[in-house]
Amino acid sequence: MTTIKELEQYIDAGAAKLPADMVIEHGTLVNVDTSEYYPADVAIFNGKIVAVDGDVSDYVGPNTKHLDATGKYLVPGMIDGHIHVECSKMSMTRFAQAVVPHGTTSIVSGLDEYISTIGIKGLDEIFAEIDRSPLKVFWGLPYKTPYTIPKSTISYDVSAKDHEAIQPNENCYGVWETVREAVEMKDPDTLKAILTAQKYHKPIFGCSPMATGKALNQFLMSGVHVDHESYSHEEFLEKARKGIHVVIRESSVTKFLKENIRAITEGAAGVARHTSFCTDDVNARDILNHGHLDYMVRLAIKAGVSPMTAIQMATVNGAEAYHIDDKVGSIAPGKDADILLIDQPGSFNVETVVSKGQLVSENQTEVMSFNPPKRSAHIQGKLKHAPMQPADFDYRVDQSAGTALVRTIHSVGPFVRKAQDIELTINNGVVIPDPEKDVASVSVIERYGINGNQSHGFISGWSFKRGAIATSASPDDNNLVVAGVNTNDMAVAVNTLIECGGGQVVVVDGKVVALLELPIAGITTDLTPTQLAQKEIELKHAAEQLGSTLPDPLFYLSFLPITAIPDLAITDSGNVDYTKLTYFNPIQAVK
Repeated sequence: MTTIKELEQYIDAGAAKLPADMVIEHGTLVNVDTSEYYPADVAIFNGKIVAVDGDVSDYVGPNTKHLDATGKYLVPGMIDGHIHVECSKMSMTRFAQAVVPHGTTSIVSGLDEYISTIGIKGLDEIFAEIDRSPLKVFWGLPYKTPYTIPKSTISYDVSAKDHEAIQPNENCYGVWETVREAVEMKDPDTLKAILTAQKYHKPIFGCSPMATGKALNQFLMSGVHVDHESYSHEEFLEKARKGIHVVIRESSVTKFLKENIRAITEGAAGVARHTSFCTDDVNARDILNHGHLDYMVRLAIKAGVSPMTAIQMATVNGAEAYHIDDKVGSIAPGKDADILLIDQPGSFNVETVVSKGQLVSENQTEVMSFNPPKRSAHIQGKLKHAPMQPADFDYRVDQSAGTALVRTIHSVGPFVRKAQDIELTINNGVVIPDPEKDVASVSVIERYGINGNQSHGFISGWSFKRGAIATSASPDDNNLVVAGVNTNDMAVAVNTLIECGGGQVVVVDGKVVALLELPIAGITTDLTPTQLAQKEIELKHAAEQLGSTLPDPLFYLSFLPITAIPDLAITDSGNVDYTKLTYFNPIQAVK
């Protein structure tokens, strides 16, 4: 919170009575408020912009740093409107190191994966890390946790009482990830959270994939203000027409920009003013290869959106939608000093980044040091489970021999899973997975030492011929998930992660062939983005040795417990049919 003394200093600095810490000179301003390009200099004092004028020489003192922007365009720092940072597997420090040089200076996040593993109190340490970073995080408290319907096991359940205590706080910016089904069911905790936020005039962030017509109307009666889940441009356009600020998602696996942008280029151009960008879930190697929001701006321009409009979608639009435009979103006096120097609006290559008033990168070279903090024992990964045996992964039935008609969770894509019934052999009372029929075993193990839950099921569409893979990074409950066609390899995979405190692993013939340790809460690491990207590549190649033809088997595996992905999922509590919001028995019949 700004003190009266600091406010007095800002007022004096705006009047040029105090010298600026930095001036950016000779650039061309991209004014996203008025859709103009014109020459302008910028003066910065104590992390805030104090002047944007044709000449800021009056603001220069003997210690003022000069940044020459000749031939460059000045763009506001970009805002990712919805991201689960933890799904990148990077710590907050390392994520900032990855994305800020690409021009992303602010994100909107629920930090929900950390909440599921270390609880709300554990966020104090994460917030302290964020404060040291050049990346701003506008945090929304999740509407409730766990998100899973029916409920799975996590370390901390967010309730309406948490919203009553936290929504009044300055560092909370609304209700995060409010799913349509919770509103449809009139879940009491969810409705109380919504009413609490509305009391303090804070926005409700929605999640309503494939919601149209009456289902969408019903959802909007909750007061949802923003939504980042549209699978088609028709759905996107309907949401915009009904007053939602719509967010285009382009994650590492779910790539919707090309489809959603059609709502603007083919539907109604006015939708653009109520559209922003998000990446939701992104990995290190994609950021290193393509960029982050800068990549989305380039994709939008390529799709036919004007450079100014694309830049507005990455900056001021999102700032207004999330009610943070008093701080970020444009280059203007009183705003935080988050400024990018780019080559041209049309090509949009980010060359220099100033964030929180500090020079982070210059001429595409990192000039700020990114040093992760010392981690406390509280957030060090510890999977509270005893070592497991191969027999723990057998799916047992009462019949000793014969066949079983099994309902598998069939992956059509990363965010579409359908039921597929396949007949499997029963041997000594165990239903045997069959690589020839493309059926593997899957199990989710509760990792918090709360109830010892373990579920068993079957997956198809993965093409596994041997081995096993496992992960403790598995939103939204981050329990241990393991899949494979060999129970010995499944046990080795799980025990490896229990021993190292979390991570992702590939096992073949009893040997670990690739391992990424995730010691922070069992879900993230302080490896540099480059080091992590190399580990991701090793895991992908190792998974291919199992025969998998999926684009990213570990990513698909980690998302299996997300019940909101249509139609089927698996959590520590059982196999879930989300179309019915209930559990199902994978064994349909035996004979």
